[in-house]
Amino acid sequence: MARKLKTYQTSLGFHDLAVAAPSMKAALEAWGAGSNLFHQGLATETDDPEVVAATMAKPGVVLRRAVGSSGRFSEHSSIPSQAAADRAHEQPAPRRSKPHGRQPSQVSSKAARQAAANYEKEQRRREAQSRREEAARAKVRERQERAIAKAQAALEDAEREHGARLEAIEAERAAVDARAAAEDERWAGQKAKLTAALRRARNSE
Repeated sequence: MARKLKTYQTSLGFHDLAVAAPSMKAALEAWGAGSNLFHQGLATETDDPEVVAATMAKPGVVLRRAVGSSGRFSEHSSIPSQAAADRAHEQPAPRRSKPHGRQPSQVSSKAARQAAANYEKEQRRREAQSRREEAARAKVRERQERAIAKAQAALEDAEREHGARLEAIEAERAAVDARAAAEDERWAGQKAKLTAALRRARNSE
């Protein structure tokens, strides 16, 4: 059975936010709050009939209006003027109370059940969308990992080839050095013989 929804309200940045959710925790998750705004006195449950009607019409959807304004909540809201923003920041944190001069929101049991059902449906849609997005991200990560593995393998192959070529060059260099040494030795012997022959020729005169 779908849980009964309540309307919660807070202010973040340049906007007042409102959402119909089954709990404060669900409202914080919908707002993307990183801390418990309710414990900090920055969020509250509201029974403002206009706000309740707007959120119950779109349960689970975060509605916005320019901060400090008294306009209607909607999915999209313009950024308030600097003066309105300044006034909003000067005001104390919202407290739960019934709006002056307004009757408490009267939501029929049928409408409440429908809103709760719509909330559950929206949550399932969001979860399905989240799964699709995660699957898409997983595919991107998989392609990236394959590309990294391919590039790493190519680098390792190139390093091995480079090492093999250096070994071949070193072997060739060693062979050349050996031939050079043998040539020096041969030339030293030949030179000694020729020098001795030259010396003998000069002494025979």
